[in-house]
This record gives sequence, structure tokens and C-alpha cells, in this order.
Amino acid sequence: MHRILAAILVAASSASAAQAQEGPISSAPSPSVGLSLDQAVAAAGGSAPAADAATASITAAQAARDVAGLRPNPSFQGQVENVAGSGPYRGLRSAETTVGVSISIELGGKRSARVAVAGAQVSRAQLQAAITAADIRVQVTQIYVEAVAAERRLATARDQARIAAEVLRGAGVRVRAGRASPLEQQRADVARINADANVERLTRLADAARTNLARRIGRPIDGALDTGLLDRLPAATFGPVAPSRAEGTLALAAADADLAIADAGIRLARANRALDINIGPALRRLAATNDTAAVFAISIPIPVFNNGRAAVAQATAERTRAEAVRRVTALDVEQAITDAEAEAANAATSARAAAGPALAAAQEAARIARIGYREGKFGQLDLLDAERTLAETRVTAIDALASYQNARARLERLTAPAPDNQGN
Repeated sequence: MHRILAAILVAASSASAAQAQEGPISSAPSPSVGLSLDQAVAAAGGSAPAADAATASITAAQAARDVAGLRPNPSFQGQVENVAGSGPYRGLRSAETTVGVSISIELGGKRSARVAVAGAQVSRAQLQAAITAADIRVQVTQIYVEAVAAERRLATARDQARIAAEVLRGAGVRVRAGRASPLEQQRADVARINADANVERLTRLADAARTNLARRIGRPIDGALDTGLLDRLPAATFGPVAPSRAEGTLALAAADADLAIADAGIRLARANRALDINIGPALRRLAATNDTAAVFAISIPIPVFNNGRAAVAQATAERTRAEAVRRVTALDVEQAITDAEAEAANAATSARAAAGPALAAAQEAARIARIGYREGKFGQLDLLDAERTLAETRVTAIDALASYQNARARLERLTAPAPDNQGN
């Protein structure tokens, strides 16, 4: 059953890669990447406890289907009459011993109805495995994106720490040359200390994010992550968007599967109203004459107290409930997809702005401030303000890119298609 989950995860990975390739940037990781997102998802699918639970549910449902197709077991019957009485029936002289079997014959299509219910439950379990795989993918994607974003933040912090150290050295030179007061060097030293502390803090966060990812995929991470994942943005789109539909999604397929189970339950309840026949062929030995005779018994239950109508009414009510839940699910899924599409589009817009014009402007401002500071045209406060703005803009861009990737993962989860090979 692990192969079923693996196939589902591979299909989901392929669909995600195809969707990512619609953007202007390729989704293929660079050759130096040690663990790509798809590899992390595949590894998590094989080690996640939820995947094991889904696999066990499929196995249990298939076993229940086998049990549903079994016929009732025959019963052994033994009976001794005319013993321990008085007169000619004293002792065992007139004993009549009967030995036989009782066979129950099911009528009304009970066995096929049970198999239909169990088959619908197998399809539901397989669908639940697909839902579990989709949940694993979005969970691993969010952890992977957080790990990549943490490494990007750490790289930015290290770059800012390097710049702060250079500014401190420049301030020392200016102070020794008498071109600046010692206060300028002290401010630069404070900025360097804060930058170093930020590097230390973000190093712990990056290590924790990588540890969480390794724990989720069930093995250590030796190579580098795909840090370019954050930069893959879709092309800007304009104009009205077609209304979202719930057909074909995992959530609606689950509601359809529950409705199919309810339909099969009605059929089973109606089949159970048919009366079964018990046939009991046997042999009887008469001790008085030492003769043997055949005995045939037949019994039919009398539906006085339970005629099966209540069970049919219960199954019909369950079917009505399942149908109502399906309608509610369709509305909820379409609303959730619409909200997720808007969230992903807004996140992409914010990411393009933060990682594009805003970041370019902050980088240019910092470059001009450094040149002007070296040439004595700008003061130290101007330089520190430009560097702080650049650092904040870089972090904002990383956060915006990570928010888009997470929003896209949630949208893919909502629109993930249901598998076609259910009930096998």
C-alpha cells in the first residue's frame, strides 16, 4: 500500500512542477541542490505516521470487503430424545439420537449488498490516502519554504554583519585621521554588535528549521536546499478570473464517496428485510429398533418485532445527511478556492514588488550612501539608515516570497485532483 501513497505523492509533485513552470522562471533546482522540494515530499510520504495510518485503513477496508463476501458458517446440531424416562423409556433403550447440520440460506441479495458497502468503504479509504498525501505535501512544503527562507535571512544577516564591520573599520580610519569624532566609531561599533547578534539569532533559527525538516522527512539533510525556490513567481495576470469549481477536488470526491457509502447502506438495509431460510438435514438413529432415518428441518423467522423498516429509515436519513453535506462541501470548497486564489495572487503581487523595484531602490540607496560616506558627502547616520533600510527591505522581500510559496501550496492542496483508480 505504500506504493499507492508513493504514486499519489509523485503525481502531486509532477502537477506542482508543471504549474510552477508556467511562470517566467524554471522550477528545476540547480545541480548543486542536495534536497529538492519534491524529494523532501517523497521522503516524507514514506516515513510519515499519517501515511502509515492511511495504508492500514486501506488494508482494513479491503479485509472487510473480503469478510463481507463470505457466506454464513453451517452449524452442527446434536439431539438425544426419549431418555431417562420411565417404563420403556428408562435409560437409553428407546433413545432417538439425531445428528445433522443447519445451513442458513441468505435471500434478497444480502451478500452482494454487504460487498457493495465494503467496496464503497475501500474507495473512501483510498481517497483518504490521497487526502493524506496532499496534506503531507502542503505540510512539508511549508516546512521546506521556512527552512529556505531562514537560510536566506541568515545570508542577509551575514552580509549586513560584513558591511557593519567594514563601516566600523572606515569609522576607525576617519577618527584616527581626525575627520570624525569618536562618537561615530562608537555608533558603528554598536551597529556591528547588533548585526553579529542578529547573525547568531538567525543561525539558531535556520538550524531549527533544517532540523524540523529532517525530522519530517525521516532522515538527515546532507546537501544544500533549493534556495532559488522562493524566487519562482508566476507572470502577472490581469482581468477577471473564472469562477472556481469544486468538481474533481479531493474534498468533493470525499463527500461523493460518503454519499456512495450511504447509497450502498440503503440497499443493504432493504436486502436485510428479506427473510432467510435455515435448512437442517440430519440423521436419526432409533435405539429400540436399531434403525436409521433421515430428518429434514426448515425454519423461517417471523418478522413480528423487527421487520427492517426502521433500519431502512435510518439508512435513508443517513443518505439525506450525506447529500446535504456534499452540497455544503461544494460551497465551502469553492469559497475556499476563491479566497486562496486571491491570497496567492496578492502574495505574488507583494513578492514581485518587494523583491523587485523596492529591493532595487533600497540597494541603490545603500550603494550611494556608501560612496557618499567614503567621500565625506554623507554623514554616518545617513549611511546607517540606508543600510538598515536595505536590511529590512531584504527581509521583507524574503517574507513576501515565502508567503507566496505557502499560499500557492495551500491553493494546490485545495485544488488537488482526486485519483481515478479508486475501488481497486
